[in-house]
Amino acid sequence: MSDSNISGTELLKTVLQPLLEDFQYWFTRSRDFLETERLSFMDEQEQLDLLSRLKQAQEELNTAKMLFTATEGQVGIDMATMAPWHQLVTECWNVAARFRSQQSSQ
Repeated sequence: MSDSNISGTELLKTVLQPLLEDFQYWFTRSRDFLETERLSFMDEQEQLDLLSRLKQAQEELNTAKMLFTATEGQVGIDMATMAPWHQLVTECWNVAARFRSQQSSQ
């Protein structure tokens, strides 16, 4: 097992850094979508609430990324912090899928 000598820092950089980039990508894409589309299956307040939660998650993510970078990958992120991000991305995927489905049926 040549990988058994990998340091904790290198493991964090290998796993966590791409994960944070993925969250950034999906948060940005979802935010752009919610800011440009009016979703007929959600009332305006629901859409604004989802957008607000995305903005909050982006701020949390940016803070986590700054800490990760400032410590040169020495700091991890608690799963209790990332689990809501994952749920939010999944919620946004579902909203986008419903939008696409609705668009294709019209």
